[in-house]
Amino acid sequence: MPHAATLADALRDEIARRGPISFRDFMDRALYDPVHGYYGSGRVRIGRGGDFFTNISVGPLFGRLLARQFVEMWMRLGKPAEFAIAEQGAHHGDFAADVLTALGEFASPCLAATSYWIIEPLAALQRMQQKKLAALTGSRVHWVDSLTDLAPFTGVHFSNELPDAFPVHRVVRRGDRWLERSVDFDGAQFVFVDAPLSNTALGTALDRLPSVADCYETEVNLAAPAWIGEVAARLQRGFILAIDYGYTRGEYYRPERDQGTLSAYSGHQRAGDPLARPGEIDLTAHVDFTSLAEAGIAAGLDLAGFTDQHHFMVGLGQLHFTGDNASPQEIRAFKTLMHPNLMGRSFHAICLARKVDELKLSGFRHSGDPNLALF
Repeated sequence: MPHAATLADALRDEIARRGPISFRDFMDRALYDPVHGYYGSGRVRIGRGGDFFTNISVGPLFGRLLARQFVEMWMRLGKPAEFAIAEQGAHHGDFAADVLTALGEFASPCLAATSYWIIEPLAALQRMQQKKLAALTGSRVHWVDSLTDLAPFTGVHFSNELPDAFPVHRVVRRGDRWLERSVDFDGAQFVFVDAPLSNTALGTALDRLPSVADCYETEVNLAAPAWIGEVAARLQRGFILAIDYGYTRGEYYRPERDQGTLSAYSGHQRAGDPLARPGEIDLTAHVDFTSLAEAGIAAGLDLAGFTDQHHFMVGLGQLHFTGDNASPQEIRAFKTLMHPNLMGRSFHAICLARKVDELKLSGFRHSGDPNLALF
């Protein structure tokens, strides 16, 4: 069957045949359809000239700071001869290039032990990554299509802004029950409609939410805790480190946040309708970090740290900046990464660990007890 001219055409045809589809399925297609999806087609644009700005857009300093953290992790693990850095959500490969370059400059013994794995299911992005990393690959950089293809490893799994792009279930409280928000087509545009919950796991997750008022609308990310479980299943010894924007559960589902966090972005501007232009704009929702911690603990991991990016960057800065070694460019980049009014407060870092004796890493040296923050 030939592909529809646009994703909107394909979704209209599907709704005409099947009836309304869950928003979770709509978001999945809008982002990851291999022909028309925002990410799946390679259409994603990052940086000042793109649709959104991320830590990696600031320049190589972010990768260099995280390289310092990875070296410390390697040392905490006893300097193993085989140390894996597994990155998921690598976009165009800039972070991997920055990390490997930095390790070569100031941590050659760690680099010699390191194998770099990129988990990338999207062929368009994998091609971009391979082109970016061609000069650095040799036998050091490897690609797998999914976590299940990744061999059990000792080291660190790292992600920057990954679970915020997982498809979410949109829900609304009507009276004494939750309903799921599905997507219909009214002849002119895609619209939200109420429907029964699409699966029992969603109902279980909703039971853990604080009590909310009538007409309270929000989202639930079932994929994120499942993902933590999948990563944990591959991690023999080491760390999971994730950086993203989001909240603890109590903060996420505050009474005044009655429209949730679902957002659509194009050209650094927030689009008013997340259902408009499917496949052409970015869709995202904030992360419930408590759900990640719960999933990690259920998988037998230790909660090693949780803090906002401001404090995380300050901790790593103390590792990286010694004497007068900072260039003006690095100072500007550091201020952007840690500034409370830019990325410093909205982004958070969470770390989970397995079979690590000393859990407190330098990135979390200025944070409190993560259990008190998250639960």
